[in-house]
Amino acid sequence: MRDILGELDLGEDKMSDPVHQVQKGLNKPLPKRFYTSAGVKPGAEGGFVVALDGKPVRTPSGRELGVPFEGLAEATAAEWDAQQEHIDPAMMPLTRMINTAIDGVSTAREAVFEEILRFGGTDMLCYRAEGPESLVAREAEYWDLYLDWVAQQGARLLLAEGIMHVEQPAESIRALAALMRRHPSDLQLTALHTITTLTGSLVLALALAEGQAEADEIWRAAHVDEDFNMSQWGEDHEAAARKAKRLVEFEAAALILAAHRN
Repeated sequence: MRDILGELDLGEDKMSDPVHQVQKGLNKPLPKRFYTSAGVKPGAEGGFVVALDGKPVRTPSGRELGVPFEGLAEATAAEWDAQQEHIDPAMMPLTRMINTAIDGVSTAREAVFEEILRFGGTDMLCYRAEGPESLVAREAEYWDLYLDWVAQQGARLLLAEGIMHVEQPAESIRALAALMRRHPSDLQLTALHTITTLTGSLVLALALAEGQAEADEIWRAAHVDEDFNMSQWGEDHEAAARKAKRLVEFEAAALILAAHRN
């Protein structure tokens, strides 16, 4: 799966890719913690910014690390407070997503929108197992309700067995785009991108954004096949560790979407 900080296909010159530039800026040696406490204060341009010992944190491009919602800013400040001797961006998913939204997505909004929408053409929920029957039934149980919901929004998606590609109707893709337009902010797009890449499903990401399910229900639906295989063959500890890391990212993105709904 691609991460929101990964390269987007914006053309031949990857070095001019704003999201790539954010990633490059974050991939530096870890700095030592230099502050006593992290908190929240009103931003110079509105909203709320994370402040270290009273001074606003700034993104790699020099802009204030701010969000529209105080609760979300407080959760981000808690990431900074949790840092020990060094500041590790890998342990700060909210900070990274906000950095990306401010420095990257804001300069390439339509390209990011199109990148997310492409998932609609190959949504994981549309590709069903051919067997065994217990897995087929489990996929239907966990996935059909979301496909039924999105069909009610005008996006009726076609199903296929196995990995054979199925072309989705153009009107359905347009309906998915219309749903996405209801979540237009840079931060919302960043969160949607994160969830679609982590789950492989734009439908699940939109269902979460629209408040159709709780985050844990979406996460469970996204891992039906993986959890089934684990029940048959036992737990792979390395795979479980990777899943735990993905869950941290997922929960941060879900928190962003929830903040915009409340």
